[in-house]
Amino acid sequence: MPNSQNTTTSSIIFLLTGVPGLEGFHIWISIPFCFLYATALSGNSLILFAIITQPSLHEPMYYFLSMLSTTDLGLSISTLATMLGIFWFNAREISFNACLSQMFFIQLFTVMESSVLLAMAFDRYVAISNPLRYSSVLTDLKIAQIGIAIVTRGTLILTPMVVLLRRLSYCRSHVLHHSYCFHPDVMKLSCTDTRINSAVGLTALISTAGVDSVFIILSYVLIIQTVLSIASPEERKKAFSTCISHIGAVAVFYIPLISLSFVHRFGKGAPPYVHTLIANAYLLIPPVMNPIIYSVKTKQIRKAVLKVLRSSMAKS
Repeated sequence: MPNSQNTTTSSIIFLLTGVPGLEGFHIWISIPFCFLYATALSGNSLILFAIITQPSLHEPMYYFLSMLSTTDLGLSISTLATMLGIFWFNAREISFNACLSQMFFIQLFTVMESSVLLAMAFDRYVAISNPLRYSSVLTDLKIAQIGIAIVTRGTLILTPMVVLLRRLSYCRSHVLHHSYCFHPDVMKLSCTDTRINSAVGLTALISTAGVDSVFIILSYVLIIQTVLSIASPEERKKAFSTCISHIGAVAVFYIPLISLSFVHRFGKGAPPYVHTLIANAYLLIPPVMNPIIYSVKTKQIRKAVLKVLRSSMAKS
């Protein structure tokens, strides 16, 4: 028992895993991952800079987009060091405290992304159903309050989940099955009862992404009802077009999340590298795709980004 308790201290070292079975190809595998990280970091930074510097984008819709870009940057940075460290230097070791910190921030930014997508759905509903009151409903103060609520919600929900991992004893293998710290992964290494941890983790998932997805669907039901009540086909098309980018962002967030859940539950016979690649895609696809979706589908963002790029090229 003493040995078991000693392994609950911060002296524990976990070993992260790259792509199982493909260790000899890690350098080559790192090339597309580097490209994805560069795309995510540069794309979201560019959109964030454009929104901050362009007065024409100082509107509720773009403030929410800046929140989405911020969470995508945080999500990318949270996994960057460990993932590329494994691929480049085989740096697999991570301390218990560092593991919990990484896990917390990955989960926090994921929950924040889900919350921001819900806020954006509400933004689209207000803009379409009551355009004359749009600016008075979503004031700068209200948007700031929504932003604070998003961060507070994620922190309050996730803190117990991470803290409860400290009460466990880790006397089994310390090898994790991902290139970052994943809550179910860490729990599986415990040799003590994890039912409370599992219940808290499931509650956190249902009360964040689960609840948010329900309200996003409800928002779009109301949006569709409102749009169908518009007499002019041209106006209906215009109203729907303002939602395309957001629908794309919702899809690239929830489809990888659902895929990861299905693979973990039903894909036990799949090769280990399939689990790893889907888990990595789950964290990388939204930060990579969101800037592309909004730059392609939103004319104002496309113009602002091109303006920023031209300005920087002219200065250089």
